[in-house]
Amino acid sequence: MKLIVAVQRPVTDGLPDAEPSWQDLHAIELERPLIKAEMDLLDVQISLLDRPASELDQRRLRRAANKVLAARRTVANRLGTGEAA
Repeated sequence: MKLIVAVQRPVTDGLPDAEPSWQDLHAIELERPLIKAEMDLLDVQISLLDRPASELDQRRLRRAANKVLAARRTVANRLGTGEAA
């Protein structure tokens, strides 16, 4: 009888620790304004799920979407200059 065993090493084998590196944490910190803006947009979208949007709600949604675009532009500019790389 032949034994069948895994030929490859496990993917997670040999990781010294599963914590993010300081580079990962720094990249997350640079993207924090974008993450917050996306969370704010999501909050507005969730609040509009069960009711029709009033004019004020539409303004809130538009303002939150504009914040996300501005934050994305800022992050993209940082990536372009090599700051977040």
